[in-house]
Parts: sequence; C-alpha cells; structure tokens
Amino acid sequence: MTHRERFLATVLGRPHDRVPHWHYWWVWQATWERWRREGMPAAFRDFADVTAHCGADPVPRIVPVKLGPVPDFTRRLAEDATSVVSIDSWGITRRDLKGTEGMSEFVAWPVRTRDDWRRYRDERLEPADPRRLAGDWREQGRAWMAAGVPIQLGGFPDTGVFGTLRWLLGDEECLLAFCTEPDWVHEILEHLTTLWLAVFAQVVREIRVDVIHLWEDMCGKQGPLISPAHWREFLAPQYRRIRAFAAAHGVPVLSVDTDGQPDLIVPPMLEAGVNLLFPMEPAAGADVNAFRRKYPDLALLGGIDKRALALGPAAIDAELERIRPALASGRYIPSLDHHIPPDVSWENFCHYAKQLRAMVMGG
Repeated sequence: MTHRERFLATVLGRPHDRVPHWHYWWVWQATWERWRREGMPAAFRDFADVTAHCGADPVPRIVPVKLGPVPDFTRRLAEDATSVVSIDSWGITRRDLKGTEGMSEFVAWPVRTRDDWRRYRDERLEPADPRRLAGDWREQGRAWMAAGVPIQLGGFPDTGVFGTLRWLLGDEECLLAFCTEPDWVHEILEHLTTLWLAVFAQVVREIRVDVIHLWEDMCGKQGPLISPAHWREFLAPQYRRIRAFAAAHGVPVLSVDTDGQPDLIVPPMLEAGVNLLFPMEPAAGADVNAFRRKYPDLALLGGIDKRALALGPAAIDAELERIRPALASGRYIPSLDHHIPPDVSWENFCHYAKQLRAMVMGG
C-alpha cells in the first residue's frame, strides 16, 4: 500500500497491511541540544532526519496556503535582558522569556470590540486576497500526489473554529462572549469558516486532499473549556459546513487536535463529522483504550505517554504494551501525545523508536 492508502484505510476502518509508522510530534530545542551532547549523529540536521533514520512513514503534508490574517502582524516590539515582547501572526502581543521554551505570557489580544473585529476582518481576513494562494503549493501538491503521501489542508495556528476565536478575543473573553454576545460569536465563526472554504475550494481544483484539519486545543485536564451544549450551538454549524465541503470534494478525513480530556465533547464532534482525534494525552486521562471502546467509529492518533520516555526502557516497554489493545482494535495510529521534552535522553528515544517500529510492523 502507499502511505496515503495505509493512512486512509486505518482511519476509515478498512483492511490494511499495517498501521502508519509515525513520529508525529517533534522535539523541543532543549531536547535536540541534549541529544547532540549525548551522541546523536552529527549528520542529522533536524527531527525529520531522525525520523527518516528510524524508517518512519511520512505524516500528512500540509498545503502551504495562507489561511490566517493577510498580511499577518508579526513584528518584535521590545527586548530586555530577560525577555522579548512581540506581536505574533494573529496580532497577539506576547512576552517570552529568553533561554526557555513553552507558553508565552499573553499580554494583549487583537480584538476587544465589534469595531475592532470589523476593522480586523476588512483589513486582514479577505477570503479572495490573491496573496492567500501565492507560492509553489501546486508543485508541492503534485509531487506529494506522485509520492503517494497523504495531503492535508489546515492546521495550527490558522484553522480552528474555537482556536481562532480564542486568538482574536482571548481565553476568558471568548468564553464570556458565548454567553454575553452570542450573535457576535456566530458572526466571527461564520466569516472565518467562509474564508477557509473559499481557499480550500481553490486548492481542491488543483490537487487531491485527504484531510481537513482543525487545531482547537479546547480542553484541559478537567475537561472541555466549553460545554457540549455550547459546542453544538456555536461550533457544530461551522464543522458541518466544513464536513459538507469535504464530502462534496472527496476529502475523507476531518481531524481535530485538542489537548486535554475531550470526552464530553466527542459526541457532538462525531455528530458534526469528525472522524480523527488527537493527541490523546494520558496525563489528562485521555486513554486510547477507553476511547476506542466507547467510540468505535472514531479514529485516534497519539496516546503514548511521552513521560515514559524519560524513565527508561522498562517504562517505555510497559507504556507500549498498555496501548496494544487500542492498536488491536483498529482505527488507531500509535504515536506520542506531544513534543518530546528535554528530560528524554537520546538513548531512551532510540529504544522507544525501535520498539514502536517493531510494534507497528507486527511485533
């Protein structure tokens, strides 16, 4: 089977030779520097070289069209001895500490009023802006089709129904708006989805697409940030538009990335057409074995606790055995539950990579 055929067969529950062998998530820079010190081959330029060395299959290739603000806002504002303040592509003012990796401090959000929104929409979110389709994505797409790899539209940070609303208004402000200004929330989400579908329509005329992906990050360890009722009221209408577009253009997979514990909002996701969910974080109680039993029609990706890689071969082997029932059940692509942190040694990662390959190859 080609990589594309194997991926689609796994997600859709069809016969396949084996599941995809993916290292989906990358590494923190501090992890990479540690591995350099511990003897990782000097010829490896980035994590893609590592995964190729491990014999991993290619993950979906993302069509590089512009789905967020055009032009974007990116610029540096200030810098001192300990931190950098900058504006990101969506217009969020962030403060980042030097010499560390992780979450920014969010200083200010770009939209505070309806006038802010109208100005932002008119100046940065024009669906027909020709700059959205600039670049060599057509050539890349044709090469990916010829190579038999899966092709994806959408992803972090520019396509997510909840995710981009949060980028615009801010965490607490967006959650309050569901209750205090529901008409405005519907207006924003309607426009963003219209923008994405307009760009998607141009892409699918040129290349075959296998996945539409939505980055959301709408859950924590305690569960979803919004209720199932709010999910159905606000997000589901836009998800259904995206799913209808996918069905009309032969795109079989609608995937969602949300960290945390998403159990309460899986039913409305399924109703709206989602058929692949990740990353399934064990630390948040998102157990792939339990989800596969409870939601047999939902494909999963991830679910391997990255924390086990810091503990050594025995813990790694036990963690891989833990997820074996999900693998046997079908519709599951085993992978780590997020980026590899710097407490993971090169030796431990190599052990994990070897054992994961043996598992997906039938071991």
